[in-house]
Amino acid sequence: MYVDSLLCTPLEKERRDHRPALEEIAKGRVGCITVTVGFWEDATESMDQLVKWRYMAEDNADLVEIAYTADDITRIAASGRCAILLGFQNVAFLQGRLGYVEHFARMGTRVGQLTYNIQSDIGGSCYEPSDSGLTRYGKYVVREMNRCGMVVDLSHVGNTTTMDAIRHSTEPVAITHSNPSSLAPHARNKPDDVLDALKDNGGVIGLSVYRNIVGEYTTAQKWSELVAWTADRIGVDHIGIGTDFDQTGGMDYLEWMRQGRWAREIQYGAGSKSNSGPQPKLGWFDDPSQFPDAEACLRDRGFDETEVAKIMGGNWLDFYRRTFKAL
Repeated sequence: MYVDSLLCTPLEKERRDHRPALEEIAKGRVGCITVTVGFWEDATESMDQLVKWRYMAEDNADLVEIAYTADDITRIAASGRCAILLGFQNVAFLQGRLGYVEHFARMGTRVGQLTYNIQSDIGGSCYEPSDSGLTRYGKYVVREMNRCGMVVDLSHVGNTTTMDAIRHSTEPVAITHSNPSSLAPHARNKPDDVLDALKDNGGVIGLSVYRNIVGEYTTAQKWSELVAWTADRIGVDHIGIGTDFDQTGGMDYLEWMRQGRWAREIQYGAGSKSNSGPQPKLGWFDDPSQFPDAEACLRDRGFDETEVAKIMGGNWLDFYRRTFKAL
């Protein structure tokens, strides 16, 4: 089964271009994706987003279904469709209310990234010049997410906060879309000590093909080298794919993603002033329809059948079985 631990594409009900994007997912035979329901939205706005995603799934039931358990994922994938996991790239939906963790978990939220592109009441972002570490409130949130079976995602989280969260979590955590900074230096990527801590925690990293954080590893051959390096560092059991694909968002969506309502000045996120727009694709793994090409490049690198199956989706499915809980 192919699993993508982070899809950034907006596919909500109100978007007219979601059907072709869903068809790309189906063409790639992707069995499960974690979608991005929101970034900066408050609790009410986030609930509105969840409703839109539910409507979209109901209207495209021939292609997708929202999954709430690991068994749902295997059942949906076995039917030839894609299981959608509802995730947020920030926990702004909590609005400082610890009790909302369980509420949003009961509404189907399965993944929550602790911080996004700025400091929050949870902890530090990867883009802050000084990382505060996990706050007292953040520690409560991590434990409550553990209890409720909501995956703690550390992708955009600052390294000090990330290490604090790994130490404080009683469950395996995820880095759903990032790469090793030793190979591709970038604030969004993770240093060796974080990767080692993730391994010791039993977590999984989704290696990305987003151009801004892939460094020089842009070709199939080079990207498979990045995967092999990571496997040598932390073991093949801790590696998956988290593409960070945005198939349809456009510039307005990118601007909302990068700065929400918190800044008037232009924010560049993983880009820069000289590299500010939507990023060009890599040319070989550009959308979900090309997941088979990613599998082929791993085989060409020398990964065996079992290793390929784990990286392409088996590790994420095992991770979900270990972390999702019924409430």
